[in-house]
Amino acid sequence: MTPATSLFSPVEADLRTLADNLIQLVGNDHPILYAAAEHLFGAGGKRVRPAIVLLVSRATMLQQDITLRHRRLAEITEMIHTASLVHDDVVDESEMRRGVPTVHSLFGNRIAIQAGDFLFAQASWYLANLDNLEVVKLLSEVIMDLATGEIQQGLNRFDVGTSIETYLKKTYCKTATLFANSSKAAGLLSDVEAETAQHLYEYGRHFGLAFQIVDDILDFTSSADTLGKPAGSDLKDGHLTAPVLFALEEKPYLEVLIKRKFGQEDDLEQALALIQDSLGIQRSRELAAHHAKEAVQHLSILLPSESKQAMIDMTDYVLSRLY
Repeated sequence: MTPATSLFSPVEADLRTLADNLIQLVGNDHPILYAAAEHLFGAGGKRVRPAIVLLVSRATMLQQDITLRHRRLAEITEMIHTASLVHDDVVDESEMRRGVPTVHSLFGNRIAIQAGDFLFAQASWYLANLDNLEVVKLLSEVIMDLATGEIQQGLNRFDVGTSIETYLKKTYCKTATLFANSSKAAGLLSDVEAETAQHLYEYGRHFGLAFQIVDDILDFTSSADTLGKPAGSDLKDGHLTAPVLFALEEKPYLEVLIKRKFGQEDDLEQALALIQDSLGIQRSRELAAHHAKEAVQHLSILLPSESKQAMIDMTDYVLSRLY
């Protein structure tokens, strides 16, 4: 499998600059928040979101270099993503993220929540300084969507009546909105036509949906070491993702196990076995492949370039994580 980072070669130098800038953007006026940010941004991660922003920027600025505003947008995107992870880890009571301790497990819930709020506030301040109202609106919408998605996920826990449509709406809010709106924003900073900007939005939306569906499949097919958390942990917490929702159509007893919240011994193991014995994982793979294909089709409006090809290859990479 091709690692994600090797697909970022057109923006490799840009990502190195971004990594150096992120901690500086937080500033060191608040030692605890600075320590939390240093821990967060030093924890690595694939940096897929800012990489997509930078690739869109370069693919739409073929005749000249990308601007400082494009670079700042990539940094803002990563700050928003990181802030949402800090809050998610508090809500989910996660002890580990990407194989390292979460902020709240190191610093406590109060500092973690404040650190997340601080990153959202910093991102908003730098966003306002881009001096582009349309871009401000797009990224502000992302922050609203992230909160909406988190609330929706909480309300739908253990709800066996959840539809695939509801799951996809929640997935858009929690994951795809940032890819979609930041891709469109990067295009707007390049002064692309409105139609092109909408295609970039659709690329990000479908890419983000495929990305999250694959993550949800890996919760059932990967080892705990690979995931950085116990396999099946989403299901245990009552988060019913695509493989579960598809499996419920075939396996009536799965509904019984979920409704009693895996309260009896071996309930979770039985549920996992039923999902493995269903077409849930296969149908979820097909759903992810559908969105990956849709994403690529929306790139046909861009002229050929290394960056455009990297954006196409990224959709293949997302699906290849399953094999």
